[in-house]
Amino acid sequence: MVLYDESDVTSTAVNRGFNQRLAKELADMKAEGVWKRLQHIMGAQGAVVELEEYGETVNLCSNNYLGLCERPEVVEAVEAGARTYGAGTSSVRFICGTFDIHRELEDRLADFLETEAALTFTSCWNANEGLFAPLLSPDDALISDALNHASIIDGIRLCKADRHVYRHLDMNHLEEILQETRGARHRLVVTDGVFSMEGEIAPLPEMRELCDRYDAILAVDDSHATGVLGDTGRGTPEHFGMHGEVDIITSTLGKALGGMAGGFVASSRPVIDYLTQRSRTQLFTNAIPPHSAAGAMAAVDVLEHNPQLVTKLRRNTGYFREKLVSLGFEPIEGDTPIVPVVVGETAAAIEMSTKLLDEGVFVIGFGFPVVPQGEARIRCQVSAAHETEHLDRALAALEKVGGQLGVI
Repeated sequence: MVLYDESDVTSTAVNRGFNQRLAKELADMKAEGVWKRLQHIMGAQGAVVELEEYGETVNLCSNNYLGLCERPEVVEAVEAGARTYGAGTSSVRFICGTFDIHRELEDRLADFLETEAALTFTSCWNANEGLFAPLLSPDDALISDALNHASIIDGIRLCKADRHVYRHLDMNHLEEILQETRGARHRLVVTDGVFSMEGEIAPLPEMRELCDRYDAILAVDDSHATGVLGDTGRGTPEHFGMHGEVDIITSTLGKALGGMAGGFVASSRPVIDYLTQRSRTQLFTNAIPPHSAAGAMAAVDVLEHNPQLVTKLRRNTGYFREKLVSLGFEPIEGDTPIVPVVVGETAAAIEMSTKLLDEGVFVIGFGFPVVPQGEARIRCQVSAAHETEHLDRALAALEKVGGQLGVI
């Protein structure tokens, strides 16, 4: 089936040849089976969602790890924030976009993560993009895990520091690079806390030891760990008993903390003050909506008063992983609610996700360039909002589709 033909590109197009080239490449994507189709949810994010063309589906692809998107206290805080502060800020922070609710949230986040200070951004993507360039110069070295999130990669591209990449989770290779960069003024090592496509956890104790030995700074993007790892959901540092031992933490309000708009950096007071003065993604775009700040604070409150949500998430994850393996699947090993099943080529992952939708399970297939060529996968994500019946429905569909496609 051809998605576009030449007649779709009208003579009024800004540049006919340019648009024809895009139309041809888009048609090729569909012909190759790698076309990504947006699914429309008709209502709130939850364990079960209503999809426009499929009806009720078990949701296995949301970052709503604690089920707080629908939590009444969080929704009510968003509504109250909108009534108090209006719809948005209409300004960047340093002009007239800083409201008292931003300071309150930043103090709350710093206290929650046991850092001196925090600074909010419109997303964690913007936080990562705006982190490195202000702090580092060509005299410095920036060292990144090979499978770090795309936002870290883009932030590194904007920075003029000497760039190095170590093999995924390979601490020997990281040490080699730390030895090679001894002449740098500063070395900053950055990693995902939980790798979003693999569900693997970075070995922070070993990384901390290496950074201490070679006088390097340790930065962690904990977006998929905040609210998820540790007994109280304080993330990868708490998971390893390393309270206060990570120099810079970036994370998001958009996953476990109620799915709000926004991200943040939590660190020392000098780092936060310097970013306030120099970070371009903070200086040149609106502050996060005040109602998102209010909702995020409520989400942190719910998490602190209900650590059993983290316990339930962990229990659900263990149940789902165990049952999935018993069916014959071979998910990437791990202890996080990200449970990827590698199926090979991108078209195969998309076909599997489409067939699962027909069986009432909403899960997405990921392929290149999100993951390496030949390592396309479906990524199942478990939530504390799931009940056993939801997981069992999903497992039954996975067994049926996996058998049809020869995955099991």
